[in-house]
Amino acid sequence: MSYLTNAQLKKMGFKFLGENVKISDKACIYDADMISIGNESRVDDFCILSGKINIGKYVHITPMCLIAGGKLGVTLSDFCTLAYGVKIFSQSDDYSGLTMVNSLVDSKYKSEIFSPVLLEKNVIVGTNSVIFPGVVVAEGCSLGAMTLLRKSTTPWGIYLGCPAVRIKERKKNLLKLQHEFLKENSNDSI
Repeated sequence: MSYLTNAQLKKMGFKFLGENVKISDKACIYDADMISIGNESRVDDFCILSGKINIGKYVHITPMCLIAGGKLGVTLSDFCTLAYGVKIFSQSDDYSGLTMVNSLVDSKYKSEIFSPVLLEKNVIVGTNSVIFPGVVVAEGCSLGAMTLLRKSTTPWGIYLGCPAVRIKERKKNLLKLQHEFLKENSNDSI
């Protein structure tokens, strides 16, 4: 994997760009002026980021992810991870047939859904999962592979399925490890 240089990243015109950010030269970034990326975060090959997006510190977006922030935005808080192929949408067309759909059609003929998405700290989203507009993934949640999340979660749960259901509690041991990691690797407070 080859990453863009610091000069290339700065030239893209991000709203905010932290230190030691790595973005693959094979990622597609649209509307960089609406995207903020915190320290030590990484975006891998074949990812697409567009619209309003706020990425915290130590966030890893693995290959082939799509984050469609649209107008209202997607926020990935500190220590979030998106596994391969995750899709996150803050807007969607109305599929009921009452209005037209298609990005080539003027908005007066459509009834789009716009609602921000928030992933709180320490969330991991499994491969090929999809998160719909308006969802809050609460702190510490884990979504299993191929999970379809249409509704917000409660903290420290493990969710999976289509649609997602909470199957059990997620352990919080990672919080102690995170504290130790930060002491060793950073002067940042999170």
